[in-house]
Amino acid sequence: MMRSVTLVFLLSLVSIGDILAFSPTHSLSRHYQVALSAASDGSGTDDIVAKRIKLTGDVNGGYYRACVLNEASRFRRLVGTMTPPEEGSKEAEIYVEGKKKMVESFIRWCQRGNVGLSQVITVDHIEEEDPTGLYDDFYLKTK
Repeated sequence: MMRSVTLVFLLSLVSIGDILAFSPTHSLSRHYQVALSAASDGSGTDDIVAKRIKLTGDVNGGYYRACVLNEASRFRRLVGTMTPPEEGSKEAEIYVEGKKKMVESFIRWCQRGNVGLSQVITVDHIEEEDPTGLYDDFYLKTK
């Protein structure tokens, strides 16, 4: 009985935002991420950053696009989008935002270039951008 009273008392001291922030299945709302980013001193790996990655190569294959989706959303919890290449083009663009450490590791994964099935990808250019907060997940755009 004493443990349940103590637990109820401790839970009353914790806000729902604190509980959700530590939940592994809950993604933080954009407002909460902005507050975390503003509170940071700018040198931490938890800062929210955005990058635009321009790629060339076999980017039209469904396998590569599925790998990008898995790497960005499932493995690194990043948000953003990958645009499909124009008809006959071998260029694509990925916009990604999330924690600095995760974005940097995603870029390293992209720069590896070889994801299998003989698909070779080259990162041409990486641009730093201001996070927009428009995305709540990672999406693959279709034509």
